[in-house]
Amino acid sequence: MQTLKDIEAIPKDFLTPADVAGYLGCNPNSIRVQAHQDKSQLGFPVIVAGTRIKIPKTAFIHFMRGEN
Repeated sequence: MQTLKDIEAIPKDFLTPADVAGYLGCNPNSIRVQAHQDKSQLGFPVIVAGTRIKIPKTAFIHFMRGEN
């Protein structure tokens, strides 16, 4: 099972749905579909650029910790 520490160790500023799906316990495609339909329902910030979904790493980590 993936942990938040595992995500923190990923050496990039933006994450993909595949990077966070294990931590969230869901399929990466579910994240992609939700981001395209209504990204506010995910709860964490996402960037939708065409078919690509990018998740700002720092913002994702803060959200998962309940920090603003």
